[in-house]
Amino acid sequence: MKKCITGYSKSNYCGAAAYCGEPYKCCAACPEDCNIRCGWLLKKQETEEKKMTEFNFGAMMSQENQIKQIPVDMLVPYHNHQFTLYQGERLDDMVESIKTNGVMTPIVVQPVMNGEKYEILIGHNRWNASKIAGQECVPAIIKENLTEEEAEIYVIESNLLQRGFSELKTSEQAQVLALRYENMFSQGKRNDIINELLELEGKSEQKQKHNSREEVGAEYGLSRNTVARLLRVNKLHDGIKGWVDNGELSVRAAVELSYLSDEDQEQLYRTNTDYATGGMSRKISEKTAKQLRTAADQNKVSDHMSSILSGEQQEKKPSGKSIKIDGEVFERYLTNIDKKQISSIVESALRMYFAGQTE
Repeated sequence: MKKCITGYSKSNYCGAAAYCGEPYKCCAACPEDCNIRCGWLLKKQETEEKKMTEFNFGAMMSQENQIKQIPVDMLVPYHNHQFTLYQGERLDDMVESIKTNGVMTPIVVQPVMNGEKYEILIGHNRWNASKIAGQECVPAIIKENLTEEEAEIYVIESNLLQRGFSELKTSEQAQVLALRYENMFSQGKRNDIINELLELEGKSEQKQKHNSREEVGAEYGLSRNTVARLLRVNKLHDGIKGWVDNGELSVRAAVELSYLSDEDQEQLYRTNTDYATGGMSRKISEKTAKQLRTAADQNKVSDHMSSILSGEQQEKKPSGKSIKIDGEVFERYLTNIDKKQISSIVESALRMYFAGQTE
């Protein structure tokens, strides 16, 4: 008697767990020929093996989530990357670490230019430090077919996880809040990506809040009004945002300037930039910013921008009211008296008159 290929002995049924390639009794206790009992399982097994051995060209060609060593000269920064790279001691420490240990955590990239280049989503600092350290390649996880919104999530959320909100520049904080508040992407997709990033960082998942001004503010320890001001800062010209980040322009003044059109902001940046230092050539106070906003509301900012910035154009004080005086009275009492004195005389006379009325 032949033995089942699964090793079942005489004391076992072959059952549905054993199959035979030819009709014979695999054990004395088996009530039927093996081809009757096991034939259906043989067919099922053959189907599963066929699926496993089929060559999947799509999976073979896809780079999705693969980790590859990519040459540093094939990597390019994210097209809308607005976060400041590490400098000084922090950069030096990373360079030394990479020289000693290599890049321990892969960066995240997406293919661009038909796969000729890879755009960095996460890991701009590791890439920069790798170049300084003389590395030829950087390990990278490749993400394919991301939408613009999904790519933006990777860039924004990874910077938040690595640095923390308080370490970001004012303009960077404004960008983060704007993306959250305006609900640029679906909350579910954002949570999936955040949890993926946390897993890469070796951290546990955390609950994410929905986008509302109060909840966004609570998440970062900001008041509702501060959130509102930072949302306005995000609408500024990039150059003017630089003034805010450098501490040359206050956030409140920046809020006023955010109401200028893109064209007016561009003109303001060109007009008020000291190209030798890259900073502001003239200080813009909140009062000056309000004047520029008022002029813009009246479509006059282009004509009066220089005079407002130089302080030549002051806010007009409310004009006084005029009163009529009989000609004979004027000739009798006020001839050859200047207007300022006349105003003082009229005020004194009125004071005396109303004082007498109350007695």
